[in-house]
Amino acid sequence: MPAGRIRLTPQGHEVVTKTHTTTNAAHVAGEATLDRISWIKLSSVTLPLATPISDAKVLTGRQKPMTEVAFLFVELETEQGHEGIGFSYSKRAGGPGQFAHAREIADNLLGEDPSDIGKIWTKLAWSGASVGRSGLATQAIAAYDVALWDLKAKRAGLPLAKLLGAHRDSVRCYNTSGGFLHTPTEQVLDNASASLASGIGGIKIKVGNPDRKQDLRRLTTVREHIGDGAPLMVDANQQWDRPTAQRMGRAMEEFDLVWIEEPLDAYDAQGHAALAASLDTPIATGEMLASVAEHYELIRHNAADIIQPDAPRIGGITQFLKLAALAEHHNLQLAPHFAMEIHLHLAAAYPIEPWVEHFDWLEPLFNERLTISDGRMHVPSRPGLGITLTDQARAWTQATHEAGKRH
Repeated sequence: MPAGRIRLTPQGHEVVTKTHTTTNAAHVAGEATLDRISWIKLSSVTLPLATPISDAKVLTGRQKPMTEVAFLFVELETEQGHEGIGFSYSKRAGGPGQFAHAREIADNLLGEDPSDIGKIWTKLAWSGASVGRSGLATQAIAAYDVALWDLKAKRAGLPLAKLLGAHRDSVRCYNTSGGFLHTPTEQVLDNASASLASGIGGIKIKVGNPDRKQDLRRLTTVREHIGDGAPLMVDANQQWDRPTAQRMGRAMEEFDLVWIEEPLDAYDAQGHAALAASLDTPIATGEMLASVAEHYELIRHNAADIIQPDAPRIGGITQFLKLAALAEHHNLQLAPHFAMEIHLHLAAAYPIEPWVEHFDWLEPLFNERLTISDGRMHVPSRPGLGITLTDQARAWTQATHEAGKRH
């Protein structure tokens, strides 16, 4: 007989009224649960930049030059001794907020099976549901999520790309860090030459200068310097309105660009769609969006030829994989933003030939280096993400928090 209270109808028949209990059988651990998370360490690390960084957002007065990047690192350990490391980050502001949110929700991971990554993501999202499922809250969750995927791949003895199912062992790569607007044009040319000589495949430079003619002069000089055969991209960092983006897009058609990045406000899906439909040059965008749902608006409007998600910004690898499936279904190219230490693996697992962005900014944080040759970045053979923190990263730590107990 099913559990519940028995009552009699006026006709004398017994009726069972089901009762609800607080235990959900679907969430009770069974024989398949072989391990549990027992220890968590959070670290707030501030990475100083050697030179203040300026793009169009600085030149137009929207932001100040960037002098540092705040990182949230998560280190996990299980009862069986398996370990994982993950990170999220914030530029200019938000780092302390990410750390604070991650600290508040940390205890929710203790005792969970580290293999149940989707379940854990949902649990963490609901633990802070009142602050939403995008932005700072999910960026804090991202560090946990990345650490869990790193742990799973390490336990399997595989690079993360191989755990996910790689389509290739190397990915086309391009350099961004040498082409910011604060950099004099002659230095941009030297940086481009050095990048290509090191084996990097393409060069991206920043545009969006208040003087549009200066953008075109700079672009002309770079194209002549690297030659017609070298892949070249530009990034306007959301600084143009629709008419300006249309005019600049037409003016730049002659440079045979791989893409024009963020020509409009990140949330202007209709404007990006109009550009994508009217220009021969592909439109790329997405890096500033903070959820799968926000990216879906771009996809739904046919607003991008190339989608540029950032796993730490959209909630981690679990969310990135959901977005990648949507992007593939719509035959979009993929070029993840920043954090090549994570995105190399995710790009390698994307069916359509992608790009990955080369930044050397994060090198002081990690003991390992990624191999680049013949225009491609190579997936390392090391298990997981294949990264460990340097002593310098530990020295730049601003705050830590631990939950649980190490074994």
